[in-house]
Amino acid sequence: MSKNLDEIDLKILSEIQADGRITNVELAKRVGISPPPCLRRVRTLEEEGYITGYRGLLDPRKLGFDVTVFASVHLSSQADADLKAFEEFVRAEPLVRECWMLSGEVDFILKCVAPDMATFQEFVTHLTAAPHVRNVRTSLVLHNSKYDAAVPLEVKVRS
Repeated sequence: MSKNLDEIDLKILSEIQADGRITNVELAKRVGISPPPCLRRVRTLEEEGYITGYRGLLDPRKLGFDVTVFASVHLSSQADADLKAFEEFVRAEPLVRECWMLSGEVDFILKCVAPDMATFQEFVTHLTAAPHVRNVRTSLVLHNSKYDAAVPLEVKVRS
């Protein structure tokens, strides 16, 4: 955690994480300062990259995306250009919601959503044909026990 952040900044970040639609007046009230300095602090946190954006979290199942799958991808080459090419490929794929490069036996893990298994299978066929993809292993999500997109600000980070 940056040494530039004080307790008020951390409170602001915590409140915004909990409710991205909070008004500046309500935010200021919750963190114990007046609205003008609160707004200045929020803008500074945005400019410094602590706040990277605001978005609504949608329920994929209510929107017809009933299938969630994790795909482990192993590439045949770990050359920098090939890794970047795969990342570009993945960024263009709408079913891929998250892509993480890993160390170890698997090069990437993808979190994918699809309306049905047939649509996901079409994507897997496309994915396995991508350049430098050696193999793909998929795991169908049966149940999600925890989902928290927030950073655990309550955990003290050691310097």
